[in-house]
Amino acid sequence: MAALSKSLPHSCYEIGHTWSSSCTTSTLQVTAGALEVSFKIYAPLYLIAAILRRRKKDYYKKRLLPEILQSTSFLTANGGLYIAFFCILRKLLGRFYSWSAGFGAALPASYIAILIERKSRLTLTFPHRFPLATETIFRMAVTRGLVKPMKHGEVRYSSFYRSEVWASFSCMNVPLPHYIFCVCIHCVCVVPFRCKHGPRHRCCKHYQDNCISYCVKGFIRMFSVGYLIQCCLKVPSAFRQAFTKPSRLLWLLYNKENFQLGAFLGSFVSIYKGTSCLLRWMRNLDDELHALIAGFLAGTSMFFYKSTTISMYLFSKLVETLYFKGIEAGKFPYFSEADTVIYAISTAICFQAAVMEVQNLRPSYWKFLLRLTKGRFALMNRKVLDVFGTEASKHFGDFTPKLDPRYVLCPIDNGRAAGLIDQQ
Repeated sequence: MAALSKSLPHSCYEIGHTWSSSCTTSTLQVTAGALEVSFKIYAPLYLIAAILRRRKKDYYKKRLLPEILQSTSFLTANGGLYIAFFCILRKLLGRFYSWSAGFGAALPASYIAILIERKSRLTLTFPHRFPLATETIFRMAVTRGLVKPMKHGEVRYSSFYRSEVWASFSCMNVPLPHYIFCVCIHCVCVVPFRCKHGPRHRCCKHYQDNCISYCVKGFIRMFSVGYLIQCCLKVPSAFRQAFTKPSRLLWLLYNKENFQLGAFLGSFVSIYKGTSCLLRWMRNLDDELHALIAGFLAGTSMFFYKSTTISMYLFSKLVETLYFKGIEAGKFPYFSEADTVIYAISTAICFQAAVMEVQNLRPSYWKFLLRLTKGRFALMNRKVLDVFGTEASKHFGDFTPKLDPRYVLCPIDNGRAAGLIDQQ
């Protein structure tokens, strides 16, 4: 708790927006950059989604542009309001605390921003942000020695989820590219193997398939999805080097990670389905207990592709599912704005890590923040923040911003910054 009471007397220019001495100018610059990046993200995303969903002409004329602009405004506000509250908190508190530069500024910014976004979009944003925050907290705890990472921990975490978690993972919450690949592979690989004859228990709901083909088709479909996803992720880097190293194209097809993700998804699905069918045959009934056992065994498929991100996602879905089960049973209260508040808190946690200990933040999210702010997030004076004991400048080498002496409150060498820290 002592670290929370420590503070620095520096201005927001000296620590935060080091590229400009003006709070207003800095906020406008970040907002403008975020606006450009956000539009480039959402415009093609909504357009492709509209084409795939075969939207009618009225949608393109009346709804497409407003929906793009609404989501663009949400992401822009998240970036622009953060730097605004960063400065506001400094002026209100008169100094910087370890929590104010990250969590404190990001919490109100994220809450206001998510109110701009469409409610239907929140159901897609929330499942990503909450697991990310959970993963970040876990990494922070490991760094501080509060918890010890378990051997094969990803496998153990992924095993503890119920049938609702599996359904959300395989259906509605899967990103759009995954869904596209599922449809394509289903048409190419699955339809030719469709079989209406063979053993199928009366409790099984896969009416068009027998139990064996049901499991085999699930493995083929999801293995292909995992393989293609990894291939597509490597396409940009492979093509950049294709002219100088043609062998990179073969590497794209035969990379080990492609098969690992495919084996994970394929076995994940087939073990779950196979175990569920087997238990129906053995007990001659359909029971929720089957989903628990099948889910636990399916979690062992993560031996093929150990991913903290996936395991944290599944674990967060377990918590969410148990919470809603508790609401149905009358054990937990229902909060209508719980998803909005949790999103804001989760985003604030990620921003806290991005400011104070970026080594504990998922690299892909850090790259996203850099893209959103046009690289300005990396220009913070993290050497000064090192006095809080989180190794804030660990991944930034010897970077020291060049500040205008006219606007500096504490003209000191960063190496002696610890001498100015106040213990209150």
